Amino acid sequence: MVSDHPDLEIRVVIVSGLRNTYAWPEVETRLTELETRAREGLLRPLSEQDPRLASWQRAYRAFGTNPRRQRPSVDALCRRIAKKGQLPRINPAVDAYNAVSVRHGVPAGAFDLEQLGSCVTLRKAVSGDKFVPLGSPEEVEEPPPGEVVYADSERVLTRHWNHRDAHPTRVDESTESAVFMLERADSSVPSSALREAVEELCELLEPHCSTVGQHVLNAHERDLVVEHDT
Repeated sequence: MVSDHPDLEIRVVIVSGLRNTYAWPEVETRLTELETRAREGLLRPLSEQDPRLASWQRAYRAFGTNPRRQRPSVDALCRRIAKKGQLPRINPAVDAYNAVSVRHGVPAGAFDLEQLGSCVTLRKAVSGDKFVPLGSPEEVEEPPPGEVVYADSERVLTRHWNHRDAHPTRVDESTESAVFMLERADSSVPSSALREAVEELCELLEPHCSTVGQHVLNAHERDLVVEHDT
């Protein structure tokens, strides 16, 4: 992983006391603004020449995934809003990071902290890894060895790095503590662009949480120790 992605940067936002059961007007405003731009033709899919997408396509190809079939999350999301003129409404916390992802062109995702094992890491899949895909809790997939995944001490949390999330660790209305991840694969996307996206996400989260903290992971520190409430 270090040699493949030496300029990897993952900005982590950890929240507790999340209140995710009611509408967040500021998030709905951001989504509506994006959807209006899309319907007016002002918001288009990311170009393959755009470094924000090109960097992820290179990363996917490096571990054997075709990024036109299993698209990086930011690519899929930007294509969806450009084509349909709208984004899905899942729950406020998920809607918040989706809005930030589209606005800044960087992948964003989240896990329910209380459903995680003791450590989350970005690594290559190994034989025997198991993954339960989002929306399909009865299915079990086995990522091929070498595919880049997030995993905790118990299970694989994503497929194809950030293409799809796992069902057991999804953020839903009952989530009270969550871990948000925003990423760049290499230095073609400035670190400052990632920081701006994180700042906007924190701005959306802070009115609806008790605490908001940040952490930075990189190619040499890919492990996030998870502290659970006792």
